[in-house]
Amino acid sequence: MYDSILLPFDGSDEARKGANHGLDLASTCGATVHAMYVVDLPGAPRTVYIRDDEDEMREEYREYGEEVTGDICDRATEMGLDCETVIKSGSPAEEITEYAESEGIEAIVLGSAYRGKFRALLGSTAEKVVRTSEVPVVTVRQLVNE
Repeated sequence: MYDSILLPFDGSDEARKGANHGLDLASTCGATVHAMYVVDLPGAPRTVYIRDDEDEMREEYREYGEEVTGDICDRATEMGLDCETVIKSGSPAEEITEYAESEGIEAIVLGSAYRGKFRALLGSTAEKVVRTSEVPVVTVRQLVNE
């Protein structure tokens, strides 16, 4: 069914729920897992002080991304699956869909949570991936009381 599955993961509860489902799906299919973390520093104007620390912030985010994607790959390996870690920088939805298309990923599995009316107007990362991806997307909903 699927030979490669992308699991975008940021360490949040909803992302963990999506990753768990994605690992189960990959196990059922014998698919290779691609655990992805996207460093997302908004492009808002920054003060000189913040700009000076931006490289340090990026490095801290990258290290965190390596840690959380490593955790996913450790779990995948325990399940007998091949796993690759991917760290990107930019807009999460764009990086997820571009990577999936360029690497021939056959499915994207990610968590989703309701963030309130204001966030619903802007659209979540999961919603943007669903809208823009040419690759099938499975979303796993994090319920409010979970």
